[in-house]
Amino acid sequence: MGEIGEWVPGDAPPDEGYWEALSRYGEHGPAAPSATQEQLWSRESLLPPASTSAEAEATTPRDQWKAAREAMEQGKVLQLPVMGCNRGGVLVGWDGLHGFVPASHLMSLSPVADEEERYTELRRLIGSQLHLKIIELDPERRRFVLSERASCLDESHRQELLEALCPGDICQGRVTNLCSFGAFVDLGGLEGLIHVSELSWGRVDHPSDVLQTSQPVEVYVVNVDRERGRVGLSIKRLRPDPWQSVEERYRVGQIVKGIITHVVNFGAFVQIEDGLEGLIHVSELAEGNFIHPRNVVQEGDTVTTRILNIDGARRRMGLSLRQVRDPTTPH
Repeated sequence: MGEIGEWVPGDAPPDEGYWEALSRYGEHGPAAPSATQEQLWSRESLLPPASTSAEAEATTPRDQWKAAREAMEQGKVLQLPVMGCNRGGVLVGWDGLHGFVPASHLMSLSPVADEEERYTELRRLIGSQLHLKIIELDPERRRFVLSERASCLDESHRQELLEALCPGDICQGRVTNLCSFGAFVDLGGLEGLIHVSELSWGRVDHPSDVLQTSQPVEVYVVNVDRERGRVGLSIKRLRPDPWQSVEERYRVGQIVKGIITHVVNFGAFVQIEDGLEGLIHVSELAEGNFIHPRNVVQEGDTVTTRILNIDGARRRMGLSLRQVRDPTTPH
């Protein structure tokens, strides 16, 4: 390990674009001016030189991101060393990963009016230890953001909430963070996770498609792991599963409209209603020969189809576009 402010060769920070964004994250002071990669990672800013994605992968394997995700889900408070800073906040290290703490999330930073004084105080934090909680994690974009303020929540109150919660409870909360794997919800001092599969009965590509940060939500408690400090939540379980009554509401031969959601080599999926998708097999798309289903339909197209079969237990519905387009086709 080098002197404070110096970096061990091979350490892999987030890429230049990420740090440019982070320099604008804090509440205090104007954003850092636009700079070249060499200027942005200069010794003056006390940040390491950018590395290649291959180097980053070598120094931040999947198990480290997995450990960080578990720490975030459990709401763990981490004691981490400050390794560098820029005008937007400080850089900390944990288990081979580099995380960022925005200035607005630092309790140990005294309020100062002058930007240079604030930057001087940020530099003085280098080498110190901070108690932090992870508030944002996205391995794909290499985003690892922490907060000192979040670590100061009343732990006894959190434990009381954890002990009081039971599976089947319905709670009010507020969305605190959206990640590729789900959404975190503050239940009043205790965070729970809505896995992406529990957001809707339909397909959800990313939680941001259905939720926003700070949005109030009603959630269903799926499970409570008091030993590990985890709470699993659901939004979709507050709503009826459309497949449970599909055979009562639809019949074979019925003409229905829907939107093409996914086109694959064996056919196209059609959303009939929220959470209810049917498949048009490639043989039921059109007459004649065509290279790929995308030569017939595209994602987002509204189509009129005929129901060929319904299997609510297996959550399947077979549809035909060809038998609607060609009224002479027997059905």
